Amino acid sequence: MLANVFTKSTWDRWRGTTIAVVSLTVMLLFAMAVYRDIDLAIYTDLPEALRAMMNIPDGADVGSLAIGVLYGLYGAFTLAALALSMGSAAIAGEERRGTIGILLANPKSRTHVLAAKTAAMVLLIGAATLVLWGAAHVVPAILDVDMTGMRVGPYAFHLFVNALFYGFLAMAIGAWTGSRPAASGATVAVMVVSYFAVSVFPLVEGWENVARAFPWYYFDRANPVINGVHWGHIGLLVAASAIFLVAAAVGVNRRDLKDQEVGVTLIDRLRANPMTQKVADRLAGSTRVSRIWIKTASEHQGLLLVTALVMFFMMGVMMGPFYTLFDQTVLEFADEFPEAILAAVGGGDMSTAEGWYQVETFGLMAPIAVMVVTVAIGARALAGEEARRTMGLLLANPIPRSRVVLEKAWAMTVYGLAVGLATFAGVAAGSLLGRLGMDIGDIAATSLLVTLLGLAFGGLALSLSAATGRVKIAVFAPIAAALGFHLLNAFLPLNDSLAGYARWSPFYYYLTSDPLTNGMHWGHGAVLAGLTVALVGLSVVLFQRRDLRQPG
Repeated sequence: MLANVFTKSTWDRWRGTTIAVVSLTVMLLFAMAVYRDIDLAIYTDLPEALRAMMNIPDGADVGSLAIGVLYGLYGAFTLAALALSMGSAAIAGEERRGTIGILLANPKSRTHVLAAKTAAMVLLIGAATLVLWGAAHVVPAILDVDMTGMRVGPYAFHLFVNALFYGFLAMAIGAWTGSRPAASGATVAVMVVSYFAVSVFPLVEGWENVARAFPWYYFDRANPVINGVHWGHIGLLVAASAIFLVAAAVGVNRRDLKDQEVGVTLIDRLRANPMTQKVADRLAGSTRVSRIWIKTASEHQGLLLVTALVMFFMMGVMMGPFYTLFDQTVLEFADEFPEAILAAVGGGDMSTAEGWYQVETFGLMAPIAVMVVTVAIGARALAGEEARRTMGLLLANPIPRSRVVLEKAWAMTVYGLAVGLATFAGVAAGSLLGRLGMDIGDIAATSLLVTLLGLAFGGLALSLSAATGRVKIAVFAPIAAALGFHLLNAFLPLNDSLAGYARWSPFYYYLTSDPLTNGMHWGHGAVLAGLTVALVGLSVVLFQRRDLRQPG
């Protein structure tokens, strides 16, 4: 038994943090190795304003761009995701698992528990940042890459403070609501919307200062990788984090904590309404859990709602009118973006509406959105039941294990399709509002392909959940795989001798055929669908053969 709350919290989280940091380090090594073979002229010939926006210092080796791309985008999102996961689980997670009563039965105050959880989060995020800082020195030395003009230390410090901001925000929401999904969903929404706003508003004439209202602005808008630490921006993030921490302490001490998270599901709400009661009773099935997929879907309805709304409004509807507001000079610069930079965010010609949506919506955000839902459901489908000690009750019903897996997979498929449909509807509406003239069939094809891509990684999460019974492994392994495969598909085609290996990445079968312009590539769609079916089938085999855990 571990000595205290701090030690236990640190022990529970160090594996996931280590996997994330090692994955980022490997990707940095790979990205720098690819960048070395790219002609410097594609960067040095860019306009000065554009080079400043992309963090390209004068005289820098092209390989140093990997720091900005890998750390400024993937690193920032990864560390923030780790922090918000720890923050949302600090109090709300203990309540959901039904362990808060056992924890507080010890002679420790609620404030002490919260402080210990906070210390563990700060330690792990700090250690992860320190490793990334070291990697940013070691990897260039191994590859003989010049780092002239790059200030990695200040950049890493901004990464650290930015991640803690989202961690403390999630902690405050979780402490007041006792709901981990609410804490995670709301914080992810703030992070995604903030990133989107800071990326787009400065490009729209007259809207430049609006970006200051969003926290992501204070992470890298001052270009700390070139200019060093911006203490004013750091001070704002630290002050906000301190406010969130105080709010979390007040919330956890004032609220009646729950022994286990209980919530009103969508089915419960429908049953309470006389107009929908009969339909809800039919959908819910009998007390023998005859509709496992309905139960699974209800458990993740909050996650679906937040994700679908972000993709429909922020990354779909609003992107069309924003494109029409761009200053003409920005559009003229768009054709000069280096292929390597655009490849990291999905590729596309930003001077066209299709290319704009591919870079801003379909390149990264749409795959992430679908995977957030499919991986969450796939990972918790089986391992989550074991962790919550409900698998025995579920299998006590006269149903085979294969049916449990298939119904869980069906719930994952339905929710993945729902996110894809929200993305399609949002982009189609954005095109109409902005009068962009995009083809509806091509938008539908791209939305279907991104759904199939997300389902493939959801299938991987499901198979790992079936094989190991460990939620963390089933979550972090597909995330790491998705990140690695995305970078393989982005950077391997830049080297003629390695381009053929990109076909081993599922992302190759997503945007390589340029579906926003050329429509559906049925062969690529078949590959992704076949991969999903194979992984679900593997999940059935693995789940039937494994002795299940029933934690006591």
